[in-house]
Order: sequence, then structure tokens, then C-alpha cells
Amino acid sequence: MVDSVKQLLKAAQEAIAASTNARELDAARVQYLGKKGEITALLKSLGGMEPEERRDFGQAVNRAKSEVIDMVNARRAAIETEQMAARLAEERVDVTLPGRGQARGGVHPITRAMQRIIEIFGHLGFEVATGPEVEDDYYNFESLNFPAHHPARAMHDTFYFGDGRLLRTHTSPVQIREMQKQGAPIRIIAPGKVYRSDYDQTHSPMFHQVEGLLVGEQVTMADLKGVLQTFVNAFFEADLDMRFRPSYFPFTEPSAEVDIAWHKDDGSDPGWLEILGCGMVHPNVLKACEVDSEQYIGYAFGMGVERLAMLRYGVTDLRQFFDNDLQFLRQFR
Repeated sequence: MVDSVKQLLKAAQEAIAASTNARELDAARVQYLGKKGEITALLKSLGGMEPEERRDFGQAVNRAKSEVIDMVNARRAAIETEQMAARLAEERVDVTLPGRGQARGGVHPITRAMQRIIEIFGHLGFEVATGPEVEDDYYNFESLNFPAHHPARAMHDTFYFGDGRLLRTHTSPVQIREMQKQGAPIRIIAPGKVYRSDYDQTHSPMFHQVEGLLVGEQVTMADLKGVLQTFVNAFFEADLDMRFRPSYFPFTEPSAEVDIAWHKDDGSDPGWLEILGCGMVHPNVLKACEVDSEQYIGYAFGMGVERLAMLRYGVTDLRQFFDNDLQFLRQFR
């Protein structure tokens, strides 16, 4: 009977060794160690044996059971190792291969135009000044010589808060703050966001401006025109004709609109396009900043960055700058 146990043990060893996966191994375990398994059946037969016979046979069966359990555990560990190795081989990543290409981003065309404007005026000696986007009536209107009845103060043109403050409608308040802080002489540009209640193909409720200010003792309209002509030629990288057309702004006197000769797409003669406003700083503005208007004189100018960007890049609809159309924006990478 002990020999039969040895044969059973050999058969169990072969069945376990032949198992290639967890399902086959579990079937072999159940065949020999399950409730109705062959080794379990031998243990149940011990009750009908003589004491001497039962002792030797029982010891042999228990040793066989212990060996089968050890073989099952060892084979289970081996199968798991084999499966892990196969999975690692299947999911292997060749780190020597080049990675997936990532498209490079680009500077937004408005930012690109803003940076270009700042760089050009930087070469002309202007320093960059900034200020708050939420202003009060004094800095946005009163100190800039806006009369009380001026339409720009109306709620349909300006975004007001409940406490009377407002979103600045131009970056001119920065000029006031800087003159109050630095006095004169002064030479600055004030780039930044501004807000007006307007939205169509050529207007946006939020847009960007760059305004400039120069105050000194020997300043003329000719100086202003020379600076702006230099800027226009540098920005558009072309020798463009430019003219001053008389206009009106509360904070400058005299005031002018600046036009450039611009080639039309239809091949006809160039036409005049307005690109910015300018003028000599009004004495009332200097007085509001406690600058002696008898000693100092200055000029100021202001331009919309979107307008210049549309001309430089050939964009016909201002809203394209803010629609987040990736096909459009990728052109400027």
C-alpha cells in the first residue's frame, strides 16, 4: 500500500509539473487534495485498517499530502513569474526609440505685436510703465481734462462698478500716475488691457493699447511726428507715407489722427488708413499732475494693438484673435 502512495505521488508530481496556467494547476490540486481528491480518499480509508497498518500507511499518505502542497505552491509561484515575464516582454518599451512628436506652441499674434511695439519704443528711449486696470473717475477722466458731459463717461461706453469705480477705457491713467510720481522730464509708454462697451468685426469689449508720453523743456510737434514715423517704418518694415490729420482729444491740444498710406488688396493706388491718435499734452493735464506747464511741454500718443496686428498680419476680423481657433493661431508659431 505504501508503494501505491509513491505511485500516486509520482502521478501528482507529473500533473502539477505539466500545468501551464493557474486554471490547470488548480485542477490538479483539486484532483489530489480536494474534498473528493485521491489523497483525501486515502486518508479517509485509514479508519478501516489495523493499527499497525494504519500507522505506516497514514505516515506515508501525510508525507505525500505535504509534498503535493509544496509542489502546488512552488508551481503556482513559477507560473506567476512566467506570466509576469511574458507580460513585461509584451509591454516592453524601447526607450531608444524617439518619443512622440509634440507640436510647439507659439506666441499669440497680439502678444507678438505688443512685444514688437515695446521693443521699438525701447530703442527710442521710452521706458515701460504699468498701472491698475480698475480705476476711478479722477484718473480715467477728470485728470485727463474730460468735461462732465463727454460721451465717454456714459454707461453705454464704459464698464462701471457699483461703487463708482470703472474698468479703464485707456491706459492714459498710467501717464497721470507716473507724472505724479516722477514729475518732469519723463519719457514712458504704457502698454496694457483696456475695456469699452463695444463688440463687432473691428471692436472688442477688451483690447490692448500702447500709449506714449514725453514731457520736457524743448518738445515740439515735429519731434512727435519724427518718433511716430520711425515707429511706423520699423513696425511694418517699410517706408510708409504718414500724415497728421487735425482731430480732437480732451487731453491734447493740438490733436491729430495719424494716417498711413496703405496698399489695397485690389492693386489700386494706396489709400489712407488711420492707425493712432496723438497731440501735444494739454496744459490742464500737466497742472493736474503738478507739472509746471510754463516750463514743460510734451506730447502723447495712443494706439490699439489689435488694429496694428490686423494690418501687419492681414487679419480682416478682430474676433479671430479671441476665438481660440488653433488652425488660425498655428500660423503664428
